[in-house]
Amino acid sequence: MTETSSTSAMSKPDRGRGGDRRPERRRSPLGRMSLFYRQIIAELRKVVWPTRNELTTYTTVVIVFVAIMVGIVATLDYGFSKLVEWVFG
Repeated sequence: MTETSSTSAMSKPDRGRGGDRRPERRRSPLGRMSLFYRQIIAELRKVVWPTRNELTTYTTVVIVFVAIMVGIVATLDYGFSKLVEWVFG
């Protein structure tokens, strides 16, 4: 048998905005800014910062990757320009 809407509604707890919660008090602009900066500091304390060796390794990898990509794009650009020059030239 299938459930009717009345039985399914009764089996689910009420998850709306309950009456037992206090309404939140609005903070002043300075209070909100203070809370914002305190939350930023708390999040920055959770960050796992790389060591100097890791930072050097990551930087080297990025620079080498970018240099390789520049070489690939420059080669393709040169090749396509010669192809266009040969076709239309």
